[in-house]
Amino acid sequence: MSPRRIAEEAKRKCLDILGVCDHNSAENAGAVAEAAGRLGIHVFPGLEITSREEVHVLALFETLESALSMQDEVYAHLTGENDEAAFGSQVVASAEDEVLGFNPKLLLSAVTLSLESVVDGVHTRQGLAIAAHIDRKSFGLLGQLGLIPVRLALDALEISPRMTLEKARESIGLVLPLIRASDAHALREIGLATTSFALEAATVEEIRKAFLGLEGRRVIH
Repeated sequence: MSPRRIAEEAKRKCLDILGVCDHNSAENAGAVAEAAGRLGIHVFPGLEITSREEVHVLALFETLESALSMQDEVYAHLTGENDEAAFGSQVVASAEDEVLGFNPKLLLSAVTLSLESVVDGVHTRQGLAIAAHIDRKSFGLLGQLGLIPVRLALDALEISPRMTLEKARESIGLVLPLIRASDAHALREIGLATTSFALEAATVEEIRKAFLGLEGRRVIH
């Protein structure tokens, strides 16, 4: 899952847009954006944040600076150090797949921020907050809380490749816009599930309009 290989696999599978969301970190998002940009693929830099309630939230941003700002807040509320013998190394790479260093933080752990605080932090930075893989019991919003809090200002809900949109509509309903994404942790998983959008440009604001059905923008299923 190095930056260059991710970009090449996305190109091979004819993807136009990628969301790069490592667990609790955005340190590799810039390298993927650089590698993918050379192939004509747009990258939204982001993070997959594990809230205090152990709910995964996808945070997507327009700029790398915004993603890294969110990373600063996450790191300030993240405890523990990575045990490479137990969990493997956490590589920070360049767009050419050179190893630049290793992240020592325990990125698989939960932050001390509440779910509401995570969503607020994303929106403060003009990003999109999407509840990740809600069809999964582990780390999914429904699996952890048993419901979708009415006051939680999520922009959308994500389902993983193992669930169809039809099944999601039956079991979850349409309280928020639904997207399908690959939740890829290996190259072969990239593009296993995708979502198409009618947009004028690949921007966070256009995606936001699509979620809201504004000005002809829409999510296409």
